[in-house]
Amino acid sequence: MTVLTDNLDLLGQGLATTLLIALTAYAGALVLGTVMAVFRVSPVPPLRLVGAAWVTVACNIPLLCLMILAAFALPRAGVPVSLLGAAIGSLTFSASGFVCETVRSGVNSVPKGQIEASRALGMPFSMTITRIVLPQALARTVQPLVNIFISCLIGSALAAAIGVPELTSVTQSLNRQYAEAVITFLTSGLTYLAIAFAATKVGGALEHRLASGREAQA
Repeated sequence: MTVLTDNLDLLGQGLATTLLIALTAYAGALVLGTVMAVFRVSPVPPLRLVGAAWVTVACNIPLLCLMILAAFALPRAGVPVSLLGAAIGSLTFSASGFVCETVRSGVNSVPKGQIEASRALGMPFSMTITRIVLPQALARTVQPLVNIFISCLIGSALAAAIGVPELTSVTQSLNRQYAEAVITFLTSGLTYLAIAFAATKVGGALEHRLASGREAQA
């Protein structure tokens, strides 16, 4: 246990970096993914093509490949980027593809009668999507979006491969120093599990609250 008690500060810093990567990437993915979902249901064909291409690339290139390319290929191309920035950017791009498809499924679940009614009232597509469709779509996909956050949390561990000192990287360093693989990686794994469990509970509570609100309005 001394490996843990003697290195609480390092573990805390690693955890803070992990949360920074996961939360920042998730926030960016929510924004980008939602925009791409709007593109995919847009009546403008070029926007639909952009959305489809974005999802194809984001969802089908391994996250580790994206991180390595962002960390080492971009600087060679003259684009300065830090290792932390490369990890966050890669994770944001990758997760945004899954957010897009999740939000799009929520959009498709909105009754078409509401959309037709908004058109009959003369509402433009932008107003229909932002005021009628997206609020319902996001409310219907809370738990899947929470699952994407958990994927971001787990995916942040791959940042260790490019030298970002997040929780997994710190755990590997402590294991090399103390040769205590079981206790270090067990602690690290339980930490990820605890955060994921808390996120699931928060998502479930939010989903229940939104469902109760919809029933009250009905």
